[in-house]
Amino acid sequence: MTNAQLSEIDQLVEGWHHQPHAVLGPHSRLGTVQIRVLRPWAISVDVVINSVHHPMTAEHRGTWVVELKLDEVPDYTLSVDYGQGSIPADDPYRFLPTISDFDLNLFSAGRHEDLWRVLGAHVRQLGNVRGVSFTVWAPNAQGVRIAGDFNAWESVAHPMRSMGNSGVWELFIPFVTAGAYYRFEILGRDGNWHTKSDPMAFATDVPPANASRVFESQYAWNDQAWMKQRETINPHDGAMSIYEVHIGSWKPGLTYRELADQLVTYLKQTEFTHVEFMPVAEHPYAPSWGYQVTGYYAPSSRFGNPDDFRYLVDALHQANIAVLVDWVPAHFPKDSWALAKFDGSALYEHADPRRGEHPDWGTLIFDFGRNEVRNFLVANALYWLSEYHIDGLRVDAVSSMLYLDYSREVGEWEPNSLGGRENLEAVAFMQETNATVYRKLPGVVMIAEESTAWGGVTSPTDHGGLGFGFKWNMGWMHDSLEYMSNDPIHRRYHHGEMTFSLAYAWSENFILPISHDEVVHGKGSLYERMPGDHWQKLANMRAYLGFMWAHPGKQLIFMGTEFAQPQEWSQANSLDWHLLDYQPHQGMLECVTQLNRIYKATPQLWELDNEPAGFSWLVLDGASDNVFAWVRHGHGGSMILSVTNLSPVVRHNYALGVPSAGQWREILNTDDEKFGGSGILNAGDLVAHDHPINGQDAKLVITLPPLSTCWYTLA
Repeated sequence: MTNAQLSEIDQLVEGWHHQPHAVLGPHSRLGTVQIRVLRPWAISVDVVINSVHHPMTAEHRGTWVVELKLDEVPDYTLSVDYGQGSIPADDPYRFLPTISDFDLNLFSAGRHEDLWRVLGAHVRQLGNVRGVSFTVWAPNAQGVRIAGDFNAWESVAHPMRSMGNSGVWELFIPFVTAGAYYRFEILGRDGNWHTKSDPMAFATDVPPANASRVFESQYAWNDQAWMKQRETINPHDGAMSIYEVHIGSWKPGLTYRELADQLVTYLKQTEFTHVEFMPVAEHPYAPSWGYQVTGYYAPSSRFGNPDDFRYLVDALHQANIAVLVDWVPAHFPKDSWALAKFDGSALYEHADPRRGEHPDWGTLIFDFGRNEVRNFLVANALYWLSEYHIDGLRVDAVSSMLYLDYSREVGEWEPNSLGGRENLEAVAFMQETNATVYRKLPGVVMIAEESTAWGGVTSPTDHGGLGFGFKWNMGWMHDSLEYMSNDPIHRRYHHGEMTFSLAYAWSENFILPISHDEVVHGKGSLYERMPGDHWQKLANMRAYLGFMWAHPGKQLIFMGTEFAQPQEWSQANSLDWHLLDYQPHQGMLECVTQLNRIYKATPQLWELDNEPAGFSWLVLDGASDNVFAWVRHGHGGSMILSVTNLSPVVRHNYALGVPSAGQWREILNTDDEKFGGSGILNAGDLVAHDHPINGQDAKLVITLPPLSTCWYTLA
């Protein structure tokens, strides 16, 4: 061999040769075919053609070579002896690339909407050979190799080829099968090797182990009717009562498939329309609740494999329950084996720490202006919605993405190109994500957790908005919880905290959230925030939830709230299911179930949620009595009255102005004895007479139970 050839093999073995296929594999010239393979620990290697063995010669640093007098490259395999007898093998370096120039160009432009179909690990059939194609983006790498349980975690024998300026590296390895574990080993510009999990892995080892896993879905969906209907609906004018769940602590120890039995049964019984899962994407640290993601394309392996998660979603759909999932594109953790400095330099994160590091959470921020990074995230949203039939994504920490000075002091951030504090690249990313999702997947929803006064969060992107379908109404949540925490005798001085949300209720499409964030970190459970003794706390809760369900906007509560769990939530513990052995907590659950049941059957409570015409006040100035009353209007003039009394005083003969004379009927009373209340009901039909009062045409006289919400409809 020449010195140049020796040097090239040295580069190959040391892992910094960009084109190993130029050295390894078959090469035809002048009536001969030379085949070179890299098998560093072999004691003999044969090329096998039509069952005939052709011994190879050991060459240099684990390479083996043979020259055959042939006019064209044959279809061949290998037979390799590592000291325990010959075993069949194949040559990864005899195959053409498994990713096309078209795919690479789309990715470089940031426009590959099906990115997961080409990057990552895919079981493929090339001719009569089955194996796995590995593809990874590492543009600053000097070399990339693959280590796995199929090569004893020794990556030397599997250097990948560079696909040019795209920054993508590729290798097809025959005989590797679904279930194999693997990692990428990346030689950075700094000369150091970095062992990394696959950013596009569909499955992972169970944390704290962090290897990626080859996965090939075998799942056959049974929710065709749901998916067909989804394409025709408009979630904005539909019912949406959301139950937020942390999978690991709802009932600890359950798998995805066990949840498909127990959780689905529970949601059917309690009649929620939607379930929202806190992040299911793989994360290494359970107490992070899933908000520090390391496997953006992999459901957490703690509860089963990806098809098991599909089974759970499928079961929910067959029970007519929509599935929302929290999605975290705002930041990612610094774990050395994950996305951080993926190819030895800032790649997924912004290189400038003023934009690339989050000071509060100790995490890294994506470089939203980089085409490939933006593509990684946009495709990830599409992946969950299409591959797992998820019906919507709730996007976490939107505010942190919108502002360059988020949680930063003066001098710790740099203005944008226009001199402002807005992160223009993040804004463009969110607009692109939302526009792409709504274009490709009609019927799904994108939901923003956004806590500032940013305008147009739910306005269309072609009008300059962010393009979300819904926004969490954090203002309503803070104000109403502050009001409810007061003793009723003091509530008259805080009346505006309950009415202010109706001044801006139609500025965005809102969801009213009582989420996990409101029952942790010393805030106390919703039960604990209520004043009074045990009975009063439960009565306050029932009245508050009745008020919430009748308020314009969709509803969300966190698990445990539905039966008034007194303790703060902890991801380390199960919900206190034993409380359902006690009537007061069982009554609370029955109240929430009844709220959901009536809500779903009463379009007036949701079909005009996002239009001012769907709401009108009956009692706005009831501060002295702690009373709130309004009408929710539906199509065709239909209506429902909601009256809330947040004082512990029974108000007899309460004169209420209503829009129409006639017989009214009480359809909900949170003071019902079956809910644990005192049982002060307005039984039978109530007659409203033509008698103008408080700007209404008729007068209805009712009794207001203590600490209650009541709903009425025309009989």
